[in-house]
Order: sequence, then structure tokens, then C-alpha cells
Amino acid sequence: MKKVTILALHLSYGGIERFITNLANSISDEYNVEIVSTYKISDKPSFKLNSNIEVKYLIDNLKPNKQLIKKYIKRFEFTNLFREILISFRVLYHKKHDMIKYIKKCDSDIIISTRDIHNKWLGKYGKKCAIKIASEHNDTNSMSYVKKIAKTVEKLDYLVVVSKKMLNDYNKITKIPVVYIPNSIEEVPDKFSNLKSNTLISAGRLEKVKGFDDLIDVLKIINSKNKDVCLNIVGAGSERQSLSDKIKKIDLDNNINLLGYRKSDELQKLYNESCLYIMTSHSESFGLVLLEAMSHGLPCIAFDSATGAKEIIIDNV
Repeated sequence: MKKVTILALHLSYGGIERFITNLANSISDEYNVEIVSTYKISDKPSFKLNSNIEVKYLIDNLKPNKQLIKKYIKRFEFTNLFREILISFRVLYHKKHDMIKYIKKCDSDIIISTRDIHNKWLGKYGKKCAIKIASEHNDTNSMSYVKKIAKTVEKLDYLVVVSKKMLNDYNKITKIPVVYIPNSIEEVPDKFSNLKSNTLISAGRLEKVKGFDDLIDVLKIINSKNKDVCLNIVGAGSERQSLSDKIKKIDLDNNINLLGYRKSDELQKLYNESCLYIMTSHSESFGLVLLEAMSHGLPCIAFDSATGAKEIIIDNV
């Protein structure tokens, strides 16, 4: 049985992490699959992996600390800030050194990179006999970004992208073969929403690119016409506090709930209790959550700047 290694940054919540899980599970009957993760963010992977998949963590005693550094800068706590800066240097060193070390000794038949920072290391240090694949999930509508990624994959064998637009963009400037493989969900649920509630739902990282501040403005307009409509936002991130402040400022505490991360079974239940999924991402390479929401029978709305969503949603259908 051939061996496949998937290189990951971490196995916490996120679209790339969900992709890694789905990919590993889908091929684990035919291949000996291992996932090599830089960080151990949590005790176990956030998404369920098949029992025959091996997970290896390169760093289990250090974690990214950018948010702590920001906090101590804001509070003028310079002793704590200095300590965290020193830790961040250790993190950055091991992030690169430990992954390169593993790539050099990796004897797998196929090695898959899921982050751009791993692409160059895999191309430079991966064994020549291995098939080396990069997977790209970020569509920023920026050709400068496309050119940057194309440079990182020059010494790899394949580049896999998740949208037709990305396929077209990378085919223009990439010398290696570019393959389009859309994301997928592992199963279709047996329970669906009856669409009779007044609850809307959206899920994703609480970061600026996801546009949740715009979504709050949208709900304010809806609320002016229907006071009974509520919105559940599932996810965590650096924008949580500012979003919470905005919700309070416009007096929508009783209508908008920031639920944080939710386990898969909890999220499935929330989909079934909703009547509509809203995506306000400024850009989106694919939008796996749209497939999940649709699998529960939810109609979906997205900005057309999220080009990946345009390949999933047919306007007015």
C-alpha cells in the first residue's frame, strides 16, 4: 500500500483543516495516510479522522502567540510583551526548522502541501522519487498573490485548486500541471430544516475578510422590518470583541448571537434550526459551509465578490 503524507499547519477549526480531514478520510482505505502538523493547538483534531490515519505533531509545547503580543502591547505590559516576543522567535524557528527536517526524511510516495509556506520547502527538500503536490485554497482576486503562489510551486509536480476561476488564473502563469478538484462534504445528513424558523445562520473565522461586520449591518436593516429575526454566527477569531461591541452599540444583543466554535454535531443541529444561510465574505475560494448548509436544505445568499460561492450558488435558483 502506497504512503501519503499531508503537511498541515495545525488541525484546529478552519476551512483548510476541514479539507485536510475530508481528503485524508477519503483516501485512507486505499493509502497509508499520515498527517504531519506543525502545531498541536488542541488535544485532538477538531474534525473526526478515521482511526487508521496517523497524526504526528512537530511542536507540541509551543503555539502561535500573536494575539498575546497584541494584548500586551495594548496594555503596555512590557515585561510580558518581551517574554512573548522571545517565545515568538522560538515558535518561528521551530515552525521552519522542524518541518524542513521532517520533509528531508519523509519516505512517502506522495506528499501534499496544504500551506504556501510549505510549498518551497517541499520543492527544495522533498525526495525526488516522491510525487509532490501543492493544494491552494485562497482566492484573493489578486494576481500578485497568484504570482507569489506560482513561484512557491515551481519545483513541485502538481498544483490542485478548488475553483474554476483559480484554475484559469494559475494556468496562465504556472508551468506545472494545475488540477481542479472542488471541495466536498463527506455525507448528506438525514435531517433537514423545515425552513419555518426566523433564525439566520453564518459560520466562519471572525476575521475581516469574512465580512461579519457587514452582516451585522444587514441584520440591522432586516430588524427594522421584522423584530423577530435572529442571527447565529458560528466561529471564533480576532474580530470577536469588535463585533460584540458593534452588536451592543446598535442594540441587537437579543437578535445576534456570537456562538464561538461548535462541534460538528452541534453545527448540524443549528443548520436544522435555521431558515437561511448568509455568507458575507469579501472573497472565498470555494465556501465549504455553503455545501453543508445546502445539504440541510437551507437556501444560501452570498456576495458575488466571493468568486468560489458563484460556482456553488445559481442566482435566483
